[in-house]
Amino acid sequence: METLEQTTIGQYVAKDFRTAAIFSKYKIDFCCKGNRTIEEACENKAIDANLLLDEINSILATKNENSIDFESWPLDLLVDYIEKTHHRYVEEKTQILLPFLDKLCKVHGAAHPELFEINELFKGCAGELAQHMKKEELILFPFIKKMVKASLTDELIEEAHFGSLENPIAMMMHEHEAEGDRFVKIATLTNNYTPPADGCNTYQVTFAMLQDFEQDLHKHIHLENNILFPKAAALEKKFSRQE
Repeated sequence: METLEQTTIGQYVAKDFRTAAIFSKYKIDFCCKGNRTIEEACENKAIDANLLLDEINSILATKNENSIDFESWPLDLLVDYIEKTHHRYVEEKTQILLPFLDKLCKVHGAAHPELFEINELFKGCAGELAQHMKKEELILFPFIKKMVKASLTDELIEEAHFGSLENPIAMMMHEHEAEGDRFVKIATLTNNYTPPADGCNTYQVTFAMLQDFEQDLHKHIHLENNILFPKAAALEKKFSRQE
C-alpha cells in the first residue's frame, strides 16, 4: 500500500486518474499544484492525511477496466491525444461560452453584477489559452516528437533554439497555474457553478459548461504537468548523456 513518503499528488493521479475525484472532493489541486505530497497538501487545509490516504488506497486496490493508462503511452501519442482532445475542446467550447456569457451579462447583469467579472475572467482565459496552446503546438510538441523519433532511430538531435527543454516547460507550467488560479475565482463567483433561483435555461447551461470546462482543463493540465513534461525532460537528459 502507498505511504505518505515522497509520492506526489500528481504521481497518484498519473497512476490512476480515479484518484482525481478524491482530491477534487477535498478541493486539493492535483494538476497545477500536483508536485506536493499528500501530507503537504493536507497540512494547508487541516485535512487528516491518513484518512485521505485510506480513500486513495481503497481506489487503487480495486481494478478499473475502463481506465486509460496514459503513463504507459509513447510521448508522441500522448502529444497527439492532448492536442486533438483537449486543445480542440478548448477551441470549440470557448466559441460557445463567450457569446453565452455576453448574453447573461446583458440579460441578468443588473441583478447579478458578478457576471461581468466572470465574463472578463473567462475572456482572459480564452485569450491566454489560445496563445498558450499555439506555443505548445508550434514549439514544444514538435520538439518532443523529434526526440521520440530520434530515440527510435538512435539519431542525435541538435539543441533547440530555446536551450534546455526545462525552459519552455517552466513557462507552460507557470501559465497552467495562472489559468488554474483564474478558474478558482470563477468557481467562487459562480458559487461552484450553482445558478441562482431566477436563472434562465441559458444561465444553467452556461454554468454547467463552465464547470465542464474547468474539469477538462484540470485533466488537460494534469496530463502535461504530471506525465508529459517529466517524461520529456527525462528523455532530453538521455540525449545530453550521449553527447
